Amino acid sequence: MDEVVRKVAALGLPGVILLIAMATTGFTGAAAITAALAMLGPFGMIGGIAFLGVVGIAADGLSKFGLEALLVGIYKQRQQEGESKRSLCKEIEGLIISADLKRKLKEEL
Repeated sequence: MDEVVRKVAALGLPGVILLIAMATTGFTGAAAITAALAMLGPFGMIGGIAFLGVVGIAADGLSKFGLEALLVGIYKQRQQEGESKRSLCKEIEGLIISADLKRKLKEEL
């Protein structure tokens, strides 16, 4: 078990997500991997692989900069790309984050 734990831990959060998805499929071996990847992504296995890549990038960014800094950067970038402040503020209201963080994001816009 130690060897498996080390290998999955080396993958980080994407490895944990894949492991959980594999456990929920009820399959074993290659069938579990195939089914788990297909379950994770909107376009089958390829989408699942892309999803795990995005999760890895997001986890790396969160560990380096924190949630607040990433969200501020994302919303500023989207505003620069032409999205209206009003639509972004409406979207921020729908996020499952603290009221304080919502206020900070709106102030940054």
